[in-house]
Amino acid sequence: MKNAFLWLLLLMVFFGWLIPYREDYNAYFDLGAFIDWGIVIIFLLYGLKLNLTEVLKDIRNWRLHVLVQVATFVIFPLLVLPFYKLAEGSDLYVLWLSIYFLACLPSTVSSSVVMVSIARGNVPSAIFNASVSGLIGILATPLLMRPFMEGGSSNEVDQMAIVQQLLLKVLLPIVLGLLLNPLCKKLIAKYGKLIGKFDRLIILLIVYESFSLAFVNKVFSSVPLVMFVVIAIAVVGLFFIVYYLLQWVCAKLSFNREDTITTTFCGSKKSLVHGSLFMMVLGVPDDNKVLFLLPIMLYHSFQLFYVSFLANKLGTKA
Repeated sequence: MKNAFLWLLLLMVFFGWLIPYREDYNAYFDLGAFIDWGIVIIFLLYGLKLNLTEVLKDIRNWRLHVLVQVATFVIFPLLVLPFYKLAEGSDLYVLWLSIYFLACLPSTVSSSVVMVSIARGNVPSAIFNASVSGLIGILATPLLMRPFMEGGSSNEVDQMAIVQQLLLKVLLPIVLGLLLNPLCKKLIAKYGKLIGKFDRLIILLIVYESFSLAFVNKVFSSVPLVMFVVIAIAVVGLFFIVYYLLQWVCAKLSFNREDTITTTFCGSKKSLVHGSLFMMVLGVPDDNKVLFLLPIMLYHSFQLFYVSFLANKLGTKA
């Protein structure tokens, strides 16, 4: 099913080229407004699905949790930051910023837990870290991005608009979902698969809208092939550096097999869901949206295929 989603992502890119969505179509159907409400509903559903009781049970395994969150929000950005001076003030700045944006994103939720389960790792810790990572990301990702977004700290109006968007579209729906969680447990359990399909639908629409705009404005004519190659090498390189670094640290800390699997799987993942939504919330300019999406899509595709292979291999060995 995960592979099917990757093919659907590619299909949205194709439709963006074949039948691009134009502003004129808003008179019949406002795709942007639908996506905005979809973002709110996704985070509401995220709050509804979050079982705090189960998550908090594993809080004692603090070394694992700290290591995963440090990898997600500290190690990843630090690996990209040294290239800032090379890109600053040049045509490569947006490319660097898009890869840095990927590095600042939280870990995935569903795929982390599923992969850890297949590999027979520590599933409760995977649930805890995947959930906490998404919550930390609400504050951490915008804070990490803020110094490098166009306009910098002097653009107070834009910064206030970003905070307002985060509060209304992300934090408020999650809090509301958590409050409604006890009342909606049975409903969420019954329609869990349908809910999962809804968040994928919104991601697909975001990809379609962004690529439509790129094709209409002929963005790709100004993006050389070498840029795609650089992005692909950068994202795959990031994955392997973090994955093997975490493996080495786990060995030094004498983690058992289950905890090592959870740490390496959760700590090396990046969320396409959060990436797509934060890109909209942070106010990335329309002509840069495709460049911000490309690293996330490439990383997401690679991590799913490669980590699926690793999970099955480790699960079979176990």
